[in-house]
Amino acid sequence: MTDNEVAALAQADVERALAEDVGGGDLTAGLIDPARRARARILARETAVICGAPWAEAALRTLDPTMQITWHVAEGQRCQPDQVVLELEGNARALLSAERTALNFMQLLSAVATKTRTYVDVVAGTRAHIVDTRKTIPGLRLAQKYAVRVGGGTNHRIGLHDAVLIKENHIAAAGGVTAVLKAAQAVAAQAKFIEIEVETLEQLAEALDAGAKMVLLDNMPLPTLREAVRINAGRAILEISGGVTLAGLRELAETGVDRISIGTLTKDVKATDFSMRLQELA
Repeated sequence: MTDNEVAALAQADVERALAEDVGGGDLTAGLIDPARRARARILARETAVICGAPWAEAALRTLDPTMQITWHVAEGQRCQPDQVVLELEGNARALLSAERTALNFMQLLSAVATKTRTYVDVVAGTRAHIVDTRKTIPGLRLAQKYAVRVGGGTNHRIGLHDAVLIKENHIAAAGGVTAVLKAAQAVAAQAKFIEIEVETLEQLAEALDAGAKMVLLDNMPLPTLREAVRINAGRAILEISGGVTLAGLRELAETGVDRISIGTLTKDVKATDFSMRLQELA
């Protein structure tokens, strides 16, 4: 996505979030003089890769277009515990009303970026790219996939509409590996890529003979993966999926595969801890 596309996505996400949270008005912030201004600092409570700046800025400036925002840790950079990530100055009501929405996006997206960076660092020096999946929070898929990129990962397909991923049930329903790959050629022009999942070396050989250009090796043990790489001999892009853990990641990458897809990047995330401290201005 371009910077403008990210900004538009962030604005749309934030508008839904503010409508959910603020609704017809923040009753508690309404107790404060509408003309009062304040300064605030957002601190990280743990080490993390910062992500979500466009969403935080959209939340703050939707409620106060003149909000002054100064980032001390840029998008994609690592912060340390108790480090001030950004400083703010603006309308006190706006700061308080936007606080939770801004922090919610930052805590989720920074968590995804941080986890992705951890996995990317483990495979550094191999040919393997860390790839996300469709296991995302409904309605926030594009935001989470943006965070994967900030963390150094690679996006898989966005959804069912932009690429073909032929899995076990598709193969069974279509009449086999060769038959389903032949059928896939009919939509090749519309698809970003066509990928087929195989579970055995025999299926891999059949897929390659049928012209497969991207193959997903599902839940194969290490010796089988190494043999799959040898059989493939660079003809197709090889991806690993299923049962991937951080502990075994380096060994998987060293088999010579091109991609390792990991659902946990976006599915099993522990929110990064941020907090805002506000100081009233005279």
